[in-house]
Amino acid sequence: MGLFKEFKEFAVKGNMIDMAVGIIIGTAFNKVVDVLVKQVIMPPLSLLTDGISYSERKIVLRDAVGEKGTENFSEEVSVGYGLLIETFIDFLVIGFVVFIVVKFMNRFRNKAQDPKNTKVVTPKDIELLSSLNDKMEEQNKLLRERQN
Repeated sequence: MGLFKEFKEFAVKGNMIDMAVGIIIGTAFNKVVDVLVKQVIMPPLSLLTDGISYSERKIVLRDAVGEKGTENFSEEVSVGYGLLIETFIDFLVIGFVVFIVVKFMNRFRNKAQDPKNTKVVTPKDIELLSSLNDKMEEQNKLLRERQN
């Protein structure tokens, strides 16, 4: 029963819900990037290379031998590097978009954590820490004045 209680506490704290939301958004984002790369980015690249489809690009190590369906048939052995190129472009697009999102979020977080910025609501913990810091600086200033 203790394990179920721990799991319930874990799920209620929001960790599991946050993770589920992240996975769902990540899956949807992956579909968007996949379509973006395959339908928007790759066609112009194929056009630049005289209509070669990158997903079908490969280095043939051994040609197929015989006819398909016969006893002596041996399939082609090849290294498909075209799909690697498409996957790498997917990675670059995802990496760039994540970079932009994190940069935007950091900028917003920095504004929110600045207690002097009145345009954005400062979280209560940051506000209290800032107030405590101001009081300590004021106290140190008074102590220095007394010592002199």
